[in-house]
Amino acid sequence: MELLRFATAGSVDDGKSTLIGRLLYDSKQVFEDQLEAVERTSVARGDEYVNLALLTDGLRAEREQGITIDVAYRYFATPKRKFIIADTPGHTQHTRNMVTGCSTADLVVLLVDARVGPTEQTRRHATVASLLGIRHLVLCINKMDLVDWDKRRFEEIETEFDEFATRLEVHDLTCIPMSALQGDNVVDRSAEMKWYDGPSLLRHLEEVHISSDRNLIDFRFPVQRVVRPISSSELHDFRGYAGQVASGVVAVGDEVVVLPSGFRSTVEAIETPAGPTAEAFASQSVLIRLTDELDISRGDMLVRPSNKPTVGQDLSAMVCWMSESPLRPGARLSVKHTTRWSKVVVGELNYRLDVNTLHRDSAATELSLNDLGRVSLRSQLPLFYDAYRLNRATGSFVLVDEASNATVGAGLFLHPGAVPGGGH
Repeated sequence: MELLRFATAGSVDDGKSTLIGRLLYDSKQVFEDQLEAVERTSVARGDEYVNLALLTDGLRAEREQGITIDVAYRYFATPKRKFIIADTPGHTQHTRNMVTGCSTADLVVLLVDARVGPTEQTRRHATVASLLGIRHLVLCINKMDLVDWDKRRFEEIETEFDEFATRLEVHDLTCIPMSALQGDNVVDRSAEMKWYDGPSLLRHLEEVHISSDRNLIDFRFPVQRVVRPISSSELHDFRGYAGQVASGVVAVGDEVVVLPSGFRSTVEAIETPAGPTAEAFASQSVLIRLTDELDISRGDMLVRPSNKPTVGQDLSAMVCWMSESPLRPGARLSVKHTTRWSKVVVGELNYRLDVNTLHRDSAATELSLNDLGRVSLRSQLPLFYDAYRLNRATGSFVLVDEASNATVGAGLFLHPGAVPGGGH
């Protein structure tokens, strides 16, 4: 079955954790002991109902405060599709956690309180989802029971958000009215909103088309490990290159070129955990053998001779800063890009992006915690990358502090002259 990864986002108290709890409960994905534990905790908290949000709010601090802090992952399946859910936090100070949860998502479920409408955090999360190249956005207008299932209120919020979304690169926007607490339009269609003729959330998640979202054109294979025999044997001359196909398709007999050396060879065999295969495609982990013995090591990349990524050391990127110590020009960091590591120096902060208004502050001199901005980087080693909007796998990277080894930033590569939020 096809796998759909999706993340929830939205402001605090818009009902993200409750929605996931309801989705799991109504689709029969909750074990009896889990439900009993939630019932006991609900009683201990003084809740007048079984608080399904507790199925995802696993940290003690989250349960005490009634908010989501960390990214909680949940797994479930229906007869049509398998799902991985990332329940991301709504607080502004936890935007970095939201970026982490959405970084691998195919779709984002963005919740809005029907009484309040889109907020600053709603716009922030929608902008981040757009910057991360997520093509499918579902706006769930929650708590419709608190506005008497008013169709006019739903249409007002839908129109307001649609006007903002036109400024973003959102390819597929769906709006669904619901009540996560009562289960209306979550798994089953609501009897209270007969004026809504669209699908429930689960039906939409089962049917949304994501197969064409993967880049199956640009073959990129970052080498993760060179596999050699452990001891002398009849396989003494065996040499294979293990890794995950980042994008594209490769088949036995294809000609490939190795970056950065530029040596060429032909694919002799492709091995998988299930045995040999004639071809491999994006997201498969495989071992590739070549007809020639070449000097290839971890961090190198196999590509097609006629379809190469950009190779360079002077880089332009959008960065989400994740450290409490601000990012300033001249900072020295390490970059982790696919399987390749290099030292980098921050050359210039071009601007800081206001994710609420999409205004570019060119006068900014630093990026603070959770800020997003365009920066210029100088890498010690050449990187093999594509623009993020064309290839998420080779267009993303993380920045690491050399002293603490902590991840301090996440970034995506841009083409020169690109404008985030408007054809970035």
